[in-house]
Amino acid sequence: MTSSSVPSLVMILGLVVALVTLAPQAEARAFFVFGDSLVDCGNNNYLATSARADSPPYGIDYPTRRPTGRFSNGFNIPDIISENLGLERTLPYLSPELTGPRLLAGANFASAGIGILNDTGIQFVNIIRMVGQFLLFQQYQQRVSGLIGAGQAEQLVNKALVLITLGGNDFVNNYYLVPFSARSRQFSLPDYVRYLISEYQKILMVIIFLSFILFYFLFGYCFHFSIYTCVCVTLQRLYELGARRVIVTGTGPLGCAPAELAQRSRNGECAVELNQASSLFNPQLAQMIKGLNSKIGSDVFIAAVTMKMQFDYITNPQRYGFVTSKIACCGQGPYNGLGLCTVVSNLCPDRDLYAFWDAFHPSEKANRLIVQQIMTGSTDYMNPMNLSTIMAIDSKE
Repeated sequence: MTSSSVPSLVMILGLVVALVTLAPQAEARAFFVFGDSLVDCGNNNYLATSARADSPPYGIDYPTRRPTGRFSNGFNIPDIISENLGLERTLPYLSPELTGPRLLAGANFASAGIGILNDTGIQFVNIIRMVGQFLLFQQYQQRVSGLIGAGQAEQLVNKALVLITLGGNDFVNNYYLVPFSARSRQFSLPDYVRYLISEYQKILMVIIFLSFILFYFLFGYCFHFSIYTCVCVTLQRLYELGARRVIVTGTGPLGCAPAELAQRSRNGECAVELNQASSLFNPQLAQMIKGLNSKIGSDVFIAAVTMKMQFDYITNPQRYGFVTSKIACCGQGPYNGLGLCTVVSNLCPDRDLYAFWDAFHPSEKANRLIVQQIMTGSTDYMNPMNLSTIMAIDSKE
């Protein structure tokens, strides 16, 4: 070998390593997260909004012991799903660290405070509502396409795992935010739930079409014709690419959150009206998801029955190692359910003993119980199948 050939060999080896690094790995699967504060991992840190979790004691049990923007003492649901699947944790899309090969792991677009409806969370001002999350996702696809090419980017997106969590804020921070709210005067509760379900269906159908090539087609064409016409037109292409799986979580028992106990409970009982809203919303969401899968002809959407997942440990906390499911670990006032979790709040010394971290959000331990059911739960918890079954089926295709 001549000395002049050595640099060429080094360059070739370097190019091979770079291509291997950039190419999506067969065993890896991109993971995309949409939704609200239950799954936000820090996007709101970069926004001028009051819906933030970027100050202590948030993140007290995170590996860095520093706040990350997660509404948790440690990890949240997407983090723990990634951990269970052996995937790299998704970064918030607005993070400057989300560049280069790290894009191939997916991204988290969730933003605390949002809901199904655009007017939910208006008090938080600058948050990323679902239309905004979809626009960021389009931008993400363009960036990945520039990294690995349009064809591979399209396959990466359409074979991805997607998690979407919405609905709670539409009740807590909209319908029941104040007495005689605009939405409560516009709709009776049953009518409001039906309206939410119809709007949620539109969001889920958009997710079906979130691919590099079809995005403009959807927003330009599908708003003038039946969404199911669009399904028929593009379904074959989606099958060619490998349709993604979309886990859709329902709401928990909203009336049992410490914030609602502090405002509405006399003796620690869950707030009836909020739990009634959950009880109406969740079955209709599950039925809507079943109907969508039937129309599409594939189990694209998976219903995560988080109402039951949370109700299990809320009604019997000691069975799951908690000392209480009524009092938040961090907060003030009755049940530590008033105001924000801050450095001057009451703070429990052992977060694993509390089902709720703050006035609304589960502790990391509670999140782990939820993900355990997402991974291996029966059809009472995950319908039509749990995530472990999904991964086993999809690995054979």
